[in-house]
Order: sequence, then structure tokens, then C-alpha cells
Amino acid sequence: MSRRILVVEDQEDNRQILRDLLGSAGYDIIEAGDGEAAIAAAKAEKPDLILMDIQLPLLDGYEVTRRIKDEMALKDIPIIAVTSYALSGDEVKARAAGCNAYFAKPYSPRLLLAKIKEFLP
Repeated sequence: MSRRILVVEDQEDNRQILRDLLGSAGYDIIEAGDGEAAIAAAKAEKPDLILMDIQLPLLDGYEVTRRIKDEMALKDIPIIAVTSYALSGDEVKARAAGCNAYFAKPYSPRLLLAKIKEFLP
């Protein structure tokens, strides 16, 4: 059974890049384009891992992460922030919200896949 990754990203071109990358690595992809859809998808699909953009419509990635981590059935799902927010302190803020790892855009596809494999051996 293939591992399922929820990709939370509001930009279609960025979702396409992740769709291609993760699909070629054998992962099944679930997509959400805004914060509210991300929470609904996490509850409905219970993915194995979540790639979370921070700058999202409706609810930002920090709030989405906090809400997911507050759900007993979802709290153990690893969340990797993948964001263009790369200022000093942004990684600390993402981890404080509950993210397990942090990647600034642009990122190395090879390094992102390696990090995903750490959580989904």
C-alpha cells in the first residue's frame, strides 16, 4: 500500500511540482488549496504525512497545523512546512505551531524526499 501525502498549497504550479515529484517517488497525493480544505482533507483522509505551505487563503499554515495537532486522531501525523517564508524566526514559528520539519522555497527536491523518507521509512 502506497503512503499518502496531503499537499497543502494554494499555488497550482507548486502543487504540480510536488505532484510530479511525489508521484514519481511512489506516493499517493491528496491536495488542498486553502487552510479550511486542508483541515477537512486531514480529517477525512488521515494522510501519512502533510506538506504544509504557510501562506494560505482562509487560514494560514500555522493555524492549520495547530488545529490538526489539536485533533487526537491527527496529532501524530508528521507535518513538514514547505514555504517561501524564510525570514529569521520563521522556522521557529513553524515548529512552535507543531511542524516537525521546515523547508524554505526554493528547496532541493532530493533533500525534501530524503526528509519525507525519514518520516515514512
